[in-house]
Amino acid sequence: MGRNVNYNSFFSKVFLWMFVGLLITFGTAYFLSTFALNCFIQLISNPIALILIVLIQLGLVFVISLLFNKLPTPLLGFLFILYSFFTGITFSAIFLVFELGSIIFIFGLTAFLFALLAIIGFTTKTDLTKLGVILFVALVGIIISSIINIFLQNSVLDMIISAIAIIVFLGLVAFDIQKLKKMCESDYNEESKNKIAIRGALSLYLDFINLFINLLQLFGERK
Repeated sequence: MGRNVNYNSFFSKVFLWMFVGLLITFGTAYFLSTFALNCFIQLISNPIALILIVLIQLGLVFVISLLFNKLPTPLLGFLFILYSFFTGITFSAIFLVFELGSIIFIFGLTAFLFALLAIIGFTTKTDLTKLGVILFVALVGIIISSIINIFLQNSVLDMIISAIAIIVFLGLVAFDIQKLKKMCESDYNEESKNKIAIRGALSLYLDFINLFINLLQLFGERK
């Protein structure tokens, strides 16, 4: 019974952070694309600004993922919120390209699939460690293929990449949930678990965002 309470307390923190991150990202994206459109257009028209935003995002992910043990919990939480905000800036484009109803539908579909794989990851007795290695290799392949396709501009290849990415990120949801479950079972103090919860929220947030983007690419209705 005590362990169940431990799970509930830990995963409540993880999913609360994840929810806050998603709320900030989609809220920022909707606000910029709806109420500050001119500002957003000027921003995306400036390649230096775009590169700077992307570099900030990468830097924040690096700091949160690799230095989380050395940072105080409040700072870690602030960096996660900051990352969610900058992602919202780059995310604004989806509200200009896709119909709002389609975005809402794909978001709901993403949430359903995410929840399904999260349950599988939490309840399965199978060790997903080897699967995680395979998924990481596949993810590297997706990134390389996506970079190549920037120059090729092949729509069929783009669809294939999105389809594979959906499978990969679904697998990563289950893998990350199981990894967090194991960390929850480990003998960490409360402060360390709070930090792990934020880092775990970032991992699941990235799984959700990438799953959403690729589902939208395949099934979203464009304007």
